[in-house]
Amino acid sequence: MIKKYLVLTGIAIAVSLLIIATLNYPGGTDQDMKTLGFSWSENFFSNLFKEHALNGATNGAKIWAIMSMFFYSFSCALFFYNFSKKIVNKIASNFIKYVGILTMPFTFFIATPYHDLMLAISNTLFWACIICITVYLLKSNLHFFKIYAIICLLIYYYTMYLYISKDWNSLAVVQKWNNISAILLILGLEYFTDKKDFANIR
Repeated sequence: MIKKYLVLTGIAIAVSLLIIATLNYPGGTDQDMKTLGFSWSENFFSNLFKEHALNGATNGAKIWAIMSMFFYSFSCALFFYNFSKKIVNKIASNFIKYVGILTMPFTFFIATPYHDLMLAISNTLFWACIICITVYLLKSNLHFFKIYAIICLLIYYYTMYLYISKDWNSLAVVQKWNNISAILLILGLEYFTDKKDFANIR
């Protein structure tokens, strides 16, 4: 029973710790250094990982954000490991399993001063696995997940477009939608799909 709900438990802990982190963020955004608290529409999650908040105060959110990132990265790695067992094709299964597990250290180290590099590597690995999974979803009879996985990918690519175009105002909002949609996809695939859904797909 505990093993079955480990991904859900890990993500629930990660989200809870993230919320605690936002509540402990002193304040400051790129638009206004004098604001108080964490703004979901103007702050980035990366603001939570720094020694000092943008308003110059000691960042009490950091330790909570780091713990959140640990549970989130662990949950993602465990999801990819579990989902790989549902795929019959050994090449695809091993790709999802090993590349998915490899996301864990890079995702966790997003919370370090090497944030930008770790984020780039983690995103590449994570979404490469999601694309592979989406290919199998498109061949399956899981019609809802076909559509939802594509929506998630479109949100991710739009997020990358905003990042490349340096539209920081829009990115601060879309970043949250990207993370929320990805978490819901992980939970949906973990608990509402089965090996038999992909049994005849090679």
